[in-house]
Order: sequence, then structure tokens, then C-alpha cells
Amino acid sequence: MKVFRYRILILAVLVIGVAGIAWWLLRPNAAPGVVSTPTPLLTVTAIKATQQNWPDTMQADGNLAAWQEAVISAETGSLRITKLLVDVGSVVKRGQLLAELASASATADVQKQQAVVAQARATLDGAQSDVRRAAMVVGGGALSAQKIDEYRTTEATDRASLASAEADLQSKRIVLAQTRILAVDDGIISSRSALLGNVVSAGTELFRIVRQSRIEWQAEVNPQQLARIRTGQLAHVSLPGGNVVEGQVRLAAPTISTSSGRAIVYVSLPVGNAGQSGMFASGSIELGKRGALVLPETALVLRDGRSDVYVLSADQTKVARRTVVTGRRKGGNVEIVSGLDAESSVVQSGAAFLSDGAIVKVLSTVQSKRDAT
Repeated sequence: MKVFRYRILILAVLVIGVAGIAWWLLRPNAAPGVVSTPTPLLTVTAIKATQQNWPDTMQADGNLAAWQEAVISAETGSLRITKLLVDVGSVVKRGQLLAELASASATADVQKQQAVVAQARATLDGAQSDVRRAAMVVGGGALSAQKIDEYRTTEATDRASLASAEADLQSKRIVLAQTRILAVDDGIISSRSALLGNVVSAGTELFRIVRQSRIEWQAEVNPQQLARIRTGQLAHVSLPGGNVVEGQVRLAAPTISTSSGRAIVYVSLPVGNAGQSGMFASGSIELGKRGALVLPETALVLRDGRSDVYVLSADQTKVARRTVVTGRRKGGNVEIVSGLDAESSVVQSGAAFLSDGAIVKVLSTVQSKRDAT
């Protein structure tokens, strides 16, 4: 009885299976020789790369430094500092008073020398009077020729004495003027070693000024890069605060350091930028323009340290993963150095959801935007 039930069950399964196969083959929508199309995984927009002229840039690092520094020192010695009028960071103008030294002794010397000049002038006036009187009686025989020559010699000597006294007075006035420490150029005070009350010697440094408030970027490059640097090339410097400043190459060093094997490129930055002397900054120097095959960054998929794009098949129904080498980036676009030709259509966005060989539906095909520059 149990064996009979098993046979009935097996027969029922066979009948159901045959009926299912027959229904599949004879269903109303089925047509002989037609295979159903798989459902697309994703609807995408296709894009083609474009050829553009992009700036050819060189990356470099370096420090910010003053364009030039002016050292302001004491020109006269053994005088005490009585006034300090500026400090580090002060913006100054050429000729502005920065400090004063004790001027009492210098003032006294000037007054004393003024008296000497007045005395010499009076002596000269007397000698000139003697010469004039002698000239009036020169034909009457009242004075000998020897005496007249003596008057003239005395006048010449007194005139020379007056000139010497006036020169000494000018020297004393210069010393008095040197008690006033003045700025030699427009700029910013970058260093102050002067201390109130300190007695300074001639030549003692008191201040340093960043001339004209100009800061420059001193970029370090290797010899191969140095050969491509030209005066006037544009540079873009990224400051620590996040600001990007545009500068211009002022000078490329004529020599290469024997210790580091690198050279310095001096890039002038605009006055008033956020950079400060001593900052470390990175940047790029534009060497010219060079052609680039460009795609939007959205077309790239980054996986396992490589950059992939998904290329559409000729009938634009399937995608194939292709690894590319990228280069420069600009304004949301990226340069494709190798791995892709200009005729290939790739998925513009959403490629991260695809896999190699996936079925897609192309919504539209667009051309990569061309850079205005």
C-alpha cells in the first residue's frame, strides 16, 4: 500500500512538470526564436572627452620672505635712546621719525660752532675793511706795497678760516640730525632691537624694515624644472590660511645649491596679501599651455588606488570598465593622460553603481564642456 502511494506521488510530479514546460513553450506572448532582452541596470548619460588647451603647471614648495630688508642703524655713538615711536608691525613712510637719541650735547656743539663762525665772520669783515682803506690810498704813498699785500693776505686767511668754521658747523648740524632716527623707505617694521634708555654705539642696528611691504615666495625647484622657468610666468601660491594668491616670477636663481641640489625661484606677490615672512607655502607655476584630453571628474571611479571609467559599447547597451591615468585637474574636470581615446563614450555620472559588462540604458549623449581659457 505504501509503495503504491509513492508511485502515485512521483507520477503527479512528472505530470505537473510536463504541463509547466508545455505552458512555457505555448504561452501567448512567446515567439519562436525570440529571446527576451535583459532589464537595464541603470539609466545613464553618455559623454565624450574633449581636447582643450590647459596651463602646463609645475608644483613647488618654499618659504615666504621679504623682498628686501632695510637695516636702520645709529650713525652717531655714545648717545642714549630717549624716544621709541614705532614697534614691530608698524607701517612707516620714508622719512618718518622712528626714534630719538639724546641731543643735548649735539645741540650745544652746534651752538658753540655757530659762535666760532660768527667770530670768524667778524674777523673777515675787519680784514676786508683794511683792504678797502688801503686801496683808497694806494697811489698817495701813505702805505707801502708790502703793507697792502699784508692786508690782502690777512683777508684771504680770514676768509679761509670762516669757510672752515662754517664746514665745522655743518658737521655739527649733521651729528644733531643723526640723533633723529628716520625710516629710509616705505614698509613694515619687521624687527626692533632698540631699547629705551640704551646707550648705542655708531653702527648699532636699531630696526629692520620690509621694504615697500613686499613679500615674495621663494620656491625650490630641481635643475630640470629650473630650465623651464622664465621671468614673468604666473604662479598660484596656497597660503597656510587657505587663501590662494596669484604672483609672478621675478627671478630664477642663476646658481644651484651644492648642498641641496635645488635652486630658488623668486615669485613676487601682491602687496597686502595674507602672507607673512617665514610662512611655508605650496604652489604652482604656469609654464605655458598644453593640450589635454578632458573629462568631468564625475566620470571617474576611484577603486583600489586606480582611476576607472566605464566605456559604452558600440550599440550603447553595455559598459566595460577601463583603467585610465589622470593628470591635471581644473574646474571640476580632469586630464586623461592615457587609457582612453577621444572617440569613446563613457558614463558621465553614477558609474560607481556599475560593474564590468553591466546593461545600461543611455538617456542622452553630451559633449564635455570646453574651457573658456
